[in-house]
Amino acid sequence: MKRYPTFLLALLFPITLYSQQNLTADELFVKARTTAFEQKDYATSIALAKEALEKAPNYTDISVFLGRLYTWNKDLAAARAVFEDLGKREVQDEDYFLAYASLEYWNDQNTKAIEIIDKGLSYHSKSETLLLLKAKVYFGMDHYEEADKAITTLLSINPKNTEARALAVRIKDLSSKNAVGIIYNYSHFDKQFDDDWHIVGVSYKRITPIGSVILRGNYANKFAQGGTQIELEAYPRLSKMFYLYVGGGYSDDVGLFPKYRTGVSLNANLPHSFEAELGYRQLHFSNSIWMYTAAVGKYYKNFWFNLRTYITPDSKNISHSYTGTVRYYTKGAQDYFAFQIGTGISPEEYRNNLLENETFKLKTFKIGAEYNFSYRSVNLFSVGTMYYNQEFRPGEKGNQFDITLGYTRKF
Repeated sequence: MKRYPTFLLALLFPITLYSQQNLTADELFVKARTTAFEQKDYATSIALAKEALEKAPNYTDISVFLGRLYTWNKDLAAARAVFEDLGKREVQDEDYFLAYASLEYWNDQNTKAIEIIDKGLSYHSKSETLLLLKAKVYFGMDHYEEADKAITTLLSINPKNTEARALAVRIKDLSSKNAVGIIYNYSHFDKQFDDDWHIVGVSYKRITPIGSVILRGNYANKFAQGGTQIELEAYPRLSKMFYLYVGGGYSDDVGLFPKYRTGVSLNANLPHSFEAELGYRQLHFSNSIWMYTAAVGKYYKNFWFNLRTYITPDSKNISHSYTGTVRYYTKGAQDYFAFQIGTGISPEEYRNNLLENETFKLKTFKIGAEYNFSYRSVNLFSVGTMYYNQEFRPGEKGNQFDITLGYTRKF
């Protein structure tokens, strides 16, 4: 009885072998792809791809796939041999240049990767995949101006490219070494205060090898009194995925501004064009207010969606603030419409809202819009408005109307 399985296997093996030998190159290609993608068996997939090439030596798609398989299998010498052979044959397929350049990019041969990409773009000038890879390579090399050119070209071809949109925002923040800006905020209250508020902020931003640093000075006229504040913020990069926000501020004019403020957040640029943030903010007036924040963002075509919460615990209860933001990008990373809606007051709004004592715990509804646009890429303009329906004393509400104007010059 034990001999039957062995006998049947011996009987069926020639049939299986015969069936494999009679598969066409296309059928072997499909089988190689299935083996690689579904089973992650790169060794078997390589054997199938090589067998397919024996039947169709000039089948470029199979050769490119074989080069990819060697890359995924960490056999870089074999992968380069395949791609170099395709180069000698003067192959012009877009996927060939993408696969070859990706190999060099993943292995930190950035100059070689750019050379391959540029040759590919000479044949496929509107290739979104090659332009995106070019931007990634230059971004990894800290060549932000070149990265910006590549991503701007891509977005002019397809403004709805989600991954390009997410990368463009990161690149734009770093593409100019310096930026000076001025922002003005006007607040009007129907009940809470008799006098309107006026706040002017002047800032200088500098890109350093570890990330951007911003120095800002603020002047406020509140309650018919004037006061000043100085702030310093930094965004040090930890890796390609993670960066920090570190900020602090000081003022002698307590009540108009907090005596001092601090904040730290860990930010992550996640796969599939997601973003995330986790951190804290602290404001000190006569006492300290500690707020903990978490946010998640997502780019989708021309849109950016963000949801943020602030949680403020104390000995009696926990206060919550939630804000949802949607941006619609019209062109590049600096041109967009934004819409915001939320409840509660966040620590980022201490300049144009009163957060001292217990006011941050009172009920607030807010809704607003903003428009940002650029002129010749180095001149950035913004205009925004926000409406607050705010409980400024328990059981008593008033309305606040804000208008904000801003200008930034990059150089």
